[in-house]
Amino acid sequence: WHPGQVLPSQWMAAVHRAGYRAMPAMDALAREQRQRESRRALWRWLVAGFCMMQVMMYAWPAYVAQPGDLTLEMEQLLRWASWVITLPMVVFSCGPFFASALRDVRLRRVSMDLPVALGMAITFVVSTAGTFEPTGLFGREVYYDSLTMFVFFLLTGRWLELRLRDRTAGALEAVMNRLPDSVERRGAEGHFTRVATRRLVPGDTIRVLPGEAFPADGRITRGNTQADEALLTGESTPVARPLGSTVTAGSYNLQSPVEVLVQGTGAQTRFAQIVALMESASLQKPRLAQLADRIARPFLVAVLLAAALAVAWWWPSDPGHALMVGVAVLIVTCPCALSLATPVAMLTAAGTLARHGVLVRNLQGLEALAAVDTIVFDKTGTLTRDGMALSATRTSGDMAAGEALALAAALAVQSVHPASRALVAAAARMPTSTLQWAVTDLQEDAGLGLTATVQRVGAGQAARRLRLGSALHAGMASEGDGNGLQVVLSQQGSDGALRELARFDLTEDLRSEAAPVVRALEQAGVAVQLLSGDRGGAVQRVAAQAGIAQARGECTPQGKLAALQALQAQGRHVAMVGDGLNDGPVLAGAHAS
Repeated sequence: WHPGQVLPSQWMAAVHRAGYRAMPAMDALAREQRQRESRRALWRWLVAGFCMMQVMMYAWPAYVAQPGDLTLEMEQLLRWASWVITLPMVVFSCGPFFASALRDVRLRRVSMDLPVALGMAITFVVSTAGTFEPTGLFGREVYYDSLTMFVFFLLTGRWLELRLRDRTAGALEAVMNRLPDSVERRGAEGHFTRVATRRLVPGDTIRVLPGEAFPADGRITRGNTQADEALLTGESTPVARPLGSTVTAGSYNLQSPVEVLVQGTGAQTRFAQIVALMESASLQKPRLAQLADRIARPFLVAVLLAAALAVAWWWPSDPGHALMVGVAVLIVTCPCALSLATPVAMLTAAGTLARHGVLVRNLQGLEALAAVDTIVFDKTGTLTRDGMALSATRTSGDMAAGEALALAAALAVQSVHPASRALVAAAARMPTSTLQWAVTDLQEDAGLGLTATVQRVGAGQAARRLRLGSALHAGMASEGDGNGLQVVLSQQGSDGALRELARFDLTEDLRSEAAPVVRALEQAGVAVQLLSGDRGGAVQRVAAQAGIAQARGECTPQGKLAALQALQAQGRHVAMVGDGLNDGPVLAGAHAS
């Protein structure tokens, strides 16, 4: 692009001449524009429905009356009433069809709207002529009822299609809304002021508060925190981000305020690269859609020629009947019938699935689902539940496991860390209550654990100084294979020495229905695989529990998409099941998801 030779206004003009409307990518007003279009489509549909009901009411006497029941004056009055009711529907509700047909004529192309608009126009003109001149060439019959009913049902299919398109377009916007609109940036005087995220540039220093998303890629220059990167990496456990570590745009700051040196913004961030992959994968047309595009134009040209031949054949005997035969050919042979039948059939299937607990977001996926022979699962939040679960408790000395868990939960209830929530949830299922412990002087070290003074309520026992958290925080040696999270509870003696009380092994909680579902799929002849961004050991453990033989861990979003495309290159029809942002590209690229 050479700015001296081509201006953006010329791009817009070229797009407009081609019959399209240009809008900025990810425009902030795109959602409002879609809502306006949806409201206009709804009003067109409502007007068409009202007109159809009124016209059918006026047409009904002509269908049921016996010869001589209707006088000529009454029949003419009903025709005039039908014409008055049909006119606003033709002008307002049929507007998009006529506009699209005129654009096709101007651009010398043929689309589905051209034969539909011709049929509507011919029907209304013939009926109008029969209304104004009952004894003339076209006065024998009027077709307002057929016209209004056809337009109403056609607009019904169009409106359903528009709703589905809006849902799909809104999905990408929901992903983009993960980034904050504004962030605190340090100025030249050292003070922080809130500015729009789009104004950030590499080299800026920003402050991100707990609960906020990081707006850009960068490095922490002050503070320590925990980051939730589950939607970006698939990692179920919050990741410690101490001083000097890097953070990723789109991940959430969980624990404490930190200052971050911005290193990448906009398209340079990993978050933007994932969104770009989603856009690229979702814009690829299926082979059936490409085939339909190739055959649509010659088919519609054949429809127009067939309608013209039918009119020419019948014209010498009855011109009025000839025009209606031509309209019948246009309507019956036009593929718009598919736009009426397909949404109804798919919505019926979607309603049945919804009653069984399955929500269908894109109805086109039902067609692709029928040919699926391979299903790829994500791990975190899909085969496993959100959060963690206590898998084992190992105590030292004579302390009972229940007492150790209650003691640990008394400290953990003061924290929002996922490991703490897992201990509290496990203790809630035990008969021993955490209310028997009084906790004072509690401190939480980011990324390490809790320290507090604990005393049994009403027992007169001496207070204990306890630590709960990582092995390093508890002053103990690390154990385990690294496939899960281990929390250690230790007690600090009067001499300052630390003594281990218990260890709690936390793992992801496999859904109870995961293994039966995998078995049922394999018995049906569907191959099952597992792709996850989590650690390899954790992925293999979950795969073994679920009964999945082929599993791969530490997959990047690009790696997942490459694995999917490799399966598709082998001729397989793949369905993807996932819930994270890192699954976005592979969800969009799969045959069904």
